Amino acid sequence: MKNSADRPRTLRRELLVAAAILQDARGRVLLVANDWGRRGRVRYTLPGGMVEPGETIPDALVREVREETGLAVRSVDQLAYVAQVEDRRKRERTIAMAFTASWDGLLNPRDPDGHIVEARFFDAEEVAERLSTHLPLAEPLLHYLETHEVGRFYAYTSWSTPGQPI
Repeated sequence: MKNSADRPRTLRRELLVAAAILQDARGRVLLVANDWGRRGRVRYTLPGGMVEPGETIPDALVREVREETGLAVRSVDQLAYVAQVEDRRKRERTIAMAFTASWDGLLNPRDPDGHIVEARFFDAEEVAERLSTHLPLAEPLLHYLETHEVGRFYAYTSWSTPGQPI
């Protein structure tokens, strides 16, 4: 009989996330500061979130951007990249799809979940600083900002190890 460590573990849950790459006239990128546990430990991400049952990916992106930033997405333009994280410790798979989008409005976060503590535009260097500890958030976005290459797929085995672009 095989050792239980050799057998693949069943995923507890799979998460589908839609995120928006929104840039201002100066080319800065909008990030939101999340305090998910409300413990004062803030993590910056692109605006976006879970695709709810019955919701399309573009509809989720529009809803999440409105809730987290107050901005109105005019159009979801193109798929910039997909990042998949297989977190074996938590037995979760997260598939995050980041899209470029055009937008209108003024920043006015109204997150119904109360997790967003800031929404602000940052230049590429500041984006790198704020995302540095979460490679699945940083690597694909920074590559996109540098090259504008679209449609890449990234695979990660945890939230803190380098990924493998495919």
